[in-house]
Parts: sequence; C-alpha cells; structure tokens
Amino acid sequence: MSVLEAIVLGIVQGLTEFLPVSSSGHLVLAQHLFGLDEPMLLFDVILHAATLVAICIVFRREIGRLAVELLRVPRYLKGRAAWRAAWRERPDFRMLALIVVGCIPTFIIGLSLKDLFEALFASPPAVGVALLVTGGVLFLTRRARLHGRPLSAFRASDALIIGLAQSAAITPGISRSGITISAGLFLGLDRETAARYSFLLSIPAVLGALFIHLLEAGAGGPPLGAMMVGFIAALVSGYAALVCLLKLVRRGRLHYFGYYCWAVGLATLILALGTK
Repeated sequence: MSVLEAIVLGIVQGLTEFLPVSSSGHLVLAQHLFGLDEPMLLFDVILHAATLVAICIVFRREIGRLAVELLRVPRYLKGRAAWRAAWRERPDFRMLALIVVGCIPTFIIGLSLKDLFEALFASPPAVGVALLVTGGVLFLTRRARLHGRPLSAFRASDALIIGLAQSAAITPGISRSGITISAGLFLGLDRETAARYSFLLSIPAVLGALFIHLLEAGAGGPPLGAMMVGFIAALVSGYAALVCLLKLVRRGRLHYFGYYCWAVGLATLILALGTK
C-alpha cells in the first residue's frame, strides 16, 4: 500500500464512517479498486481508531458527563427507588442506561453471525445490494415527524430496536449512522436525540470491533508511514463529516443521501456483473 492509497482510504473511511453511506461498503469497493484483495485488518483498525477519536472530540462534553454517571452507578443500585429516580431525573444517566441496552443486540448478533458478515466483505455485489437498501431507508426519513420525542420520553424498548438496527450495519453497505438515526426517527424521537444517541451508541460498538480486529490482525500491515497518514486523513475528514451530518440531521436533510446510495449501489452491481 502506497502513501497515496493510504490517504485516499483514510479520507474514504473518515467521510463515510459518519455520512450515512456505509464506510465498510466504500472501503470494500476502494480496496478492490486499488487491487488490495487481501483484508488489511490492521490498517482498518487504525482507520476506525481515527474515527473513534473524531467522535470523542465532537462529543467530549457528553462523554465526560456519561463518565461521571458511570462512577455514580453504585449509588443507584442501592434500591429500586434510587434507580427509578435516577432514570427520571438524571438525563445523562438515562442516556448511559439506554446505550447499555442498545449494545446488547449488537453484541449478541455481531458475535454469533461474525463469520457470515465477514464473508460479505469479499462480495462487491452484496455491497451494492446493501447500499440500495440503505438508500431506501434514508429516503423514507423524509416522512419522519418534524418534532419528535425528547430524551425524557426515550424508552428502553426504543434502544433495543435501534440496537438491532445497528447490528444490521455489520453488513458492508448498510450504513451504521444512517440505519440507527433512521430507526430513531421512525420511532418518533426528535432529530437531535436520534443523532446524539446514534453516535454515542457507536462508541462501545467500535471499541469492541477494534479489540476483536486487533486480536486477529497480528503484526503485519502496511508501512508505518502509510498507517500514520491514513490515521490523520481519517481523523480530519471524519471530524468534518460528523459536524456536517449533525447539521443536516437537524435540518431534516438525511434523505438526500439516499440518492447517492442508490447511484453507488447500482453502479457497483453493474460493474460487478459486467466483469463476470
């Protein structure tokens, strides 16, 4: 892998990790374009670590408050009354608990179907079909309510459903941010809450994936210089994409990305079938 290829892949990862167009799908397509047929697990870990840093920068205040609530959890476990009071009166505790609930489906499905999902990374036609599905989901968000439920009305059942949606995003071509924000909007959450929850929910999921990939990656990988520039490219482009997406979600413009997913999905299927 050259430095230029590392920069391009870093930018692709950074932009598509947060814009609802599927980072995994675009990385599969980009690696096939560059002729990198072997999975670059260590490099993928580096790129995902960069986008995780971008999330932590943008949501640093929220993460700090969640960390404080995590330290207070033993107090809330003293009795059912304390737990219920914290759930009703402390929004940051409520968000923390909802993140835990949302991670359960992703953890169970991700581990049980891991081999199946990984096999799809070698199939550009599967990526094309998944991108078409993502486009359809995003397009339907234009029917979402203008004013939805705030965090105080966010239920544990909502978190489970969004967690199930996130588990589907393990499939390359299904956008994690797109499918989880869309699920939140379909459930009637307001745009701000749906977007914030989506990205905060991604933190433990990305950490878990990084840990698994680190165990599998071994010591091999691209040159150190390529990994460093790839990390920087993914961090800078990821930060810009995340800030941009949050503004678009607030304005109700998420469905615009559906057209892009349809175009890339159709192009991928045409090219994949044409080369057979």
